[in-house]
Amino acid sequence: MVNEMLQSGNNPFEGLKPPMPEISTLQNLNEFDGRQSETAMAIRRGILRGMAETDMVFLPELTLSGGRRADLVGLDRKGMVIVIEIKSSIADFQVDKKWHEYKDFCDRFYFATHPDVPSHIFPEDEGFILADEHGCEIIREAQAGKLKPATRKALTLRFARSAALRTKRLTLHEQFTEPQED
Repeated sequence: MVNEMLQSGNNPFEGLKPPMPEISTLQNLNEFDGRQSETAMAIRRGILRGMAETDMVFLPELTLSGGRRADLVGLDRKGMVIVIEIKSSIADFQVDKKWHEYKDFCDRFYFATHPDVPSHIFPEDEGFILADEHGCEIIREAQAGKLKPATRKALTLRFARSAALRTKRLTLHEQFTEPQED
């Protein structure tokens, strides 16, 4: 029915706006809204590539209930949640005073950076990942914590809904893009 409407020139989606700013979910293997540096994006790509063989699935730029956006949130099939905070420079780490808040939304918390940032600036009691655009290595495993059941449920639902909405945006964008004229 929708295809018939589109072929007849009646677009049932005309005038509808996406729920979030339109960004390419295919470009660079992740979400990009212009706030991330090229270095941070390379670190993110490396983490996603390096963790591709694990049981963990990731969403970049997931908004948490307090309004903060986590750089990467991972979820495994048992429901374990990790948060990875990407730091692209010494200054990026030094000005960040909010990273402690992310620990309330995960079972494990990691910092991730690239080889040009000295590792000694990061707290030794937090997980640490070294990455470049090609892959990553977990240098220091994160301490295991335990999310409160209500937080886990809310975060899992937020993760699932965000993933579904991103898939919907991607699908609608591909399906209903106007054809290019030659």
